Amino acid sequence: MLIDEAIKARHSVRNYKHLPLTEEMIEVLQQNIDECNKQGNLHIQLVLNERKAFTGIMSYGVFSGVENYFVMAGKKSADLDERIGYYGERLVLLAQTLGLNTCWVGLSYRKVSNAFKIEKDEKLACVIALGYGEDKYRKHKIKSREEVSNASELTPEWFNKGIEAALLAPTAVNQQKFFFELLNEKKEGKAVVKASTTFSMIGYTKMDLGIAKYHFEAAAGKDNFVWA
Repeated sequence: MLIDEAIKARHSVRNYKHLPLTEEMIEVLQQNIDECNKQGNLHIQLVLNERKAFTGIMSYGVFSGVENYFVMAGKKSADLDERIGYYGERLVLLAQTLGLNTCWVGLSYRKVSNAFKIEKDEKLACVIALGYGEDKYRKHKIKSREEVSNASELTPEWFNKGIEAALLAPTAVNQQKFFFELLNEKKEGKAVVKASTTFSMIGYTKMDLGIAKYHFEAAAGKDNFVWA
C-alpha cells in the first residue's frame, strides 16, 4: 500500500483482535520510531503486549482488545503538540501500509508506570492504539476545501491535492480546526504555504494541525512548496 492509498484507507479503530504483531512489523515500526525521535526531537515509545492501559473506567465501552500502542511524548515546549501530531501521523500511515489499524487517544486510557518512561522535563501528550482492527469503516462528514483553505480554480493541482488529503486527517472529535493558505510569495524559489489553527472549545488544535500538515505534505509533495 502506497502513502496516498494509506491516507484514503486509514480510519480510527477502537476494537482490536488478539493477534500479535510480527517481528518484521515490529522491526519496521521501531526503525521509523527511532527516525521520528531523532528528526522531531521526541521520545516516542512502542509498547507491545500490554493490556492494562485500555481497561477500567476510562476506556470501558470505548476500546477493546488493545494490546499495543505508541506512547507520544517529548520535552515540554510550545511546539511539542504540533510535532507529536506530525510524526505520530507518519507512524499511523506507516502502520496502515503494514496492514495494521490505529486510533489517536487523548483521554480514554490510563498510564501504566512500568510500560514506558517519561522523564521529568517531558510531557506525555497522548497515545496511539495499534493492532489488527475489527471496526468497519464509518464515513464521517468532512468540511469543504473552501472552509479549510484558500484553494480555488486558480491554485495549482498539488495544493488542491494537499487539501484533499488534509481533510482526511484524523482530528479530535472530527473538528478540523485548521486552515491552509497558499501565499502570494516565493521562498527559495518555491511556493509558500501557511498552516494555522482556528478557534476550538475542545483543544488539541496544535496536534491536529501537525497531523493535517503531514497529510498535506505527503499528497502535495515537498518539492512543490515550503512552509511559511
